[in-house]
Amino acid sequence: MGKKYIVGVDGGSQSTKVLIFDLEGNIVCQATQSLRAPVSRQEGYVEHPDDDLWDSLVIAGNQAMEKFAGNPSDILGLGLCTIRCCRAFLKEDGSLNEPVMSWMDIRSYKPFQLGSGTKYATTTTGYMTHRLTGNFCDTFSNNIYKQWPIDPEIWDWSEDPQKYIDFNISRENLFKLQMPGTILGYLTGDAARATGFPAGIPVVATANDKAVEALGTGIMGSDIGLVSLGTYIPTMVSGSRFVKTAQHYYTNLGCVPHQYIYESSGIRRGMWTVSWLRDLLGDEVKLKAQALGISPEQFLDREAELIPPGSEGLMTVPEWLMPADQAYKKGMMLGFDVRHTRAHMHRSIMEGIAMTMKTKYQAMCDELGIHPKKIIVSGGGSSGDIFMRIFADVFGIPAMRNHINGAAGLGAAICVAVATGVYDSFESAAAKMVKIRDEFEPVPENHVLYTRLNEEIYQHITSHTDEIFKKSFSIL
Repeated sequence: MGKKYIVGVDGGSQSTKVLIFDLEGNIVCQATQSLRAPVSRQEGYVEHPDDDLWDSLVIAGNQAMEKFAGNPSDILGLGLCTIRCCRAFLKEDGSLNEPVMSWMDIRSYKPFQLGSGTKYATTTTGYMTHRLTGNFCDTFSNNIYKQWPIDPEIWDWSEDPQKYIDFNISRENLFKLQMPGTILGYLTGDAARATGFPAGIPVVATANDKAVEALGTGIMGSDIGLVSLGTYIPTMVSGSRFVKTAQHYYTNLGCVPHQYIYESSGIRRGMWTVSWLRDLLGDEVKLKAQALGISPEQFLDREAELIPPGSEGLMTVPEWLMPADQAYKKGMMLGFDVRHTRAHMHRSIMEGIAMTMKTKYQAMCDELGIHPKKIIVSGGGSSGDIFMRIFADVFGIPAMRNHINGAAGLGAAICVAVATGVYDSFESAAAKMVKIRDEFEPVPENHVLYTRLNEEIYQHITSHTDEIFKKSFSIL
């Protein structure tokens, strides 16, 4: 029998990635299509324009299949992972009745308002499942319980009528739910012609993007934590108990049936902040990086390597996107003096992200009563060695990086491997397909410095500045 392959789809906030893996978790080929800029028709609305989620998958799918040197008949299935906390409103035939709401849209966290012509409300995975298979079904684990009338303990729609009243929606407006690692349907001929994937392959349920990423990093149990460097940055550990109320974390639905991910609060527009600075610096950085044959991020990382820990007093608070209930909040850089350069700014953003997440992670772990011995850092930001060293130094424990740092695609492939019987469990699939690349040990003196900076100064900045921003918000 020849080699077999699995397609993993990683639909994120900024792009759609299509990765084709072998059964050992190695990437055979991949393609990425950027999403278009979101549209805001009025304050607080954030929507994906036209049919951008589907259109980006069509482009990335065709590009990946053009690169694929194997036999398409040897592709076992497709694992579908997309953005969480979004809402899609569909007509009776399954087509979009209005633009997909982003997770940044304030309406995504309020009771439903179904417009004229809307038959179904679903998640991005539900919508994309219908486009791929024609079925009106979805993974349970992308229906976040604070946004949908589900029962996270029985893993199905709630049996409590009051839930539907509270969410202002009827059961007939919702899709059928399935467990992660089950087959949602099979790729239709129309979808195959559009995407380039072979017709008839199974489309497999995964979960919300953060839970799929957690599976793709291999975290199972409470001895290893995860920092997910995406547009939204949380920290996570896994567990088997649903906790409804907690002060410093919430219980996310896992990518393994009846397993959960405990997730800290996070940084909105986290890694976007790094891109923001890169673009703000303009063509000089891009041209210098191009001359060296490296990316602008790598160029900035090289400069930041020369800056001492603490960025010589420059501190960044990464609050570039305020929560809906704290609209006055602002991101800031403070402590500038004549020594500071773009390299200080770049390093300060990374340090601000790491210290913010250390505080949130520690509060979560203390409440859970656990003490993970290592962290895995996942996402595009983990490709830079300097960021990995900063995380190790700030957290004070080894920071690991996997061979595949964009782990959501691999998590989706693991779900396919289980659904199609390649491996008999999620645990055995992860053991075979997830591989550690390297590990960064903390430097003791750096950890001492960051701990003092964080606990004595950094954690207290917003208690002073919030009052200033409240006043300026009322004026501006």
